[in-house]
Amino acid sequence: MLKKKLLALFVITAFFTNFIIPKASAETAFQAEKFPFKEMQIQVMPEFDYPEDWGSKDVPSLLVGQYGTIKNKSGQDYDGKIEIPAPAMEKGFEAYLVAEFPEDDKPEVQRPYDVDKEKGLITWKPAKPIKNNESYKFVIEYYTKTIDVKSNKKFTYELKRNADIEQLDVIFYAPMNAKEITLEPKSQSNSKNEYGEELYYYQYKNVKANDSLKYSFSYKKDGTESTMEAINKQQPPNDENHTGVSGTATDQVKKTGSDNSKQPIIGVGGASIIGLAIIIAGIFVYLGLKGNSQRTTKVTKQNKLQPKKQANSKKNHKTGNEDEKKELRKKLLTGKIDQEMYDEEMKKLI
Repeated sequence: MLKKKLLALFVITAFFTNFIIPKASAETAFQAEKFPFKEMQIQVMPEFDYPEDWGSKDVPSLLVGQYGTIKNKSGQDYDGKIEIPAPAMEKGFEAYLVAEFPEDDKPEVQRPYDVDKEKGLITWKPAKPIKNNESYKFVIEYYTKTIDVKSNKKFTYELKRNADIEQLDVIFYAPMNAKEITLEPKSQSNSKNEYGEELYYYQYKNVKANDSLKYSFSYKKDGTESTMEAINKQQPPNDENHTGVSGTATDQVKKTGSDNSKQPIIGVGGASIIGLAIIIAGIFVYLGLKGNSQRTTKVTKQNKLQPKKQANSKKNHKTGNEDEKKELRKKLLTGKIDQEMYDEEMKKLI
């Protein structure tokens, strides 16, 4: 009798192990088609900056940033991993950042991540489950060494995704001091920021997962100086009054004689504003992800600054501050902090 009970218990245990547990696991598997993108902004930045461990600058860097908002349409809360396609097999691929935006107008928070080179995926688990029909915002940054160096420098960028995108913005940053720039297909609009950096802009609506989006970019540029190095040499005078941009986003628009401060600079119907030369790269980045009906969400990244150390001399103190100011300008231009946060941090360094 005891043997029969033990046998029955074994059969029941095996049943739950083989059927119930795998089913629970399957429920948390990421199904990209059930998490379409409400918005995505791609920033493609050749020779914009170099990671500390890059090595020789004779090999130019290609930095790509993706700001995305996905919506959970799976019909239930989701507590699994997010999977986003990335060119993990490309030469020199290096994932640099994965972070999420838990709340609007709050700093982004970095998340641990994995790179699956065979599948070409960056994966991570959000800090909290994504509730059914709610949105989740994130940012990914990675570098590659895919710029071909000949008489002209050139590369191709292909947007890989595994879900539909309702609103897509693609921005190419030309390297500072680049010449003979060509971009195919031709951009919908282009502009130049106050530092002289060329920006090329595309906007799409209702992009399907299988739609082909591929770009070819070529240019001539002497030397290996990055855009950030060039911009840092152009530091505006009197940093207390010059923050690296000409005022806030609202100020930028008011200078043109109109007040569209409640509308995004980049949004549906926003192409006419893009051509204004006073718009800089940081505004493109930080105002690109919001719909027309709302004030633009600040795309911010709170990177902890090291406390200012007591310098042995005024010279050392000044040098330390200059390095931090340069880093702040970089974060502003790439959209990792917004204008307000930039101003606050700059005041601490004066």
